[in-house]
Amino acid sequence: MTNCPALPPGNPFSVSSVVSVPSVLRLFSLTYPLEIRGIVSDNKLGAPVGAPAMGAPDLYAADNGGPQNPARQKLVALRLTLLRLHKTLLEMERREYERANGHVSTGELFRLVIDHEQFAWLHNLSEFVVRLDETLAGEEPVTPGDTHSAIMLARKMFAPSEAGDAFQKRYFDAIQRDPAVVMEHAELARLFANEPSDASPM
Repeated sequence: MTNCPALPPGNPFSVSSVVSVPSVLRLFSLTYPLEIRGIVSDNKLGAPVGAPAMGAPDLYAADNGGPQNPARQKLVALRLTLLRLHKTLLEMERREYERANGHVSTGELFRLVIDHEQFAWLHNLSEFVVRLDETLAGEEPVTPGDTHSAIMLARKMFAPSEAGDAFQKRYFDAIQRDPAVVMEHAELARLFANEPSDASPM
């Protein structure tokens, strides 16, 4: 289990180390939008939780049709950056697995992400993105406090370190192994740099 920082009661950006199948399915639907239908059918899991219906408004857009909300825009930017990072890390682990075990289909990869220890460290990232999705899709407007809490937690979580918690160590190793991860981390660092630690959200 990762050592996540303590958060105020009721804060949605707490991260569980226990994988949620709907959470993994949702991220797969974003990473592999065409292949996910077959996986859903094979597993009889139903549509990803919170997924908008065909033609429905995008619940996770920066502009949801209401008044302009800078806090929401920042949260969407964090979400998109983490989605790109998740895809890069997933593809890195897939290549490593296939080098040792041969090619895997998208459906097989989905099952590996849920059950195989090599992919288990990505579960926290999956759950974090789902927390962002729940906040963005909620009825209440996103507040500066929501966004600040999310960015502060992400800043602590995605701090690569040889001496850190389990996730931070794996993330450090990933940065050493794959230049694509370095590039995605740089984008994340730029986002963090725009959110001072001493910010006082309204």
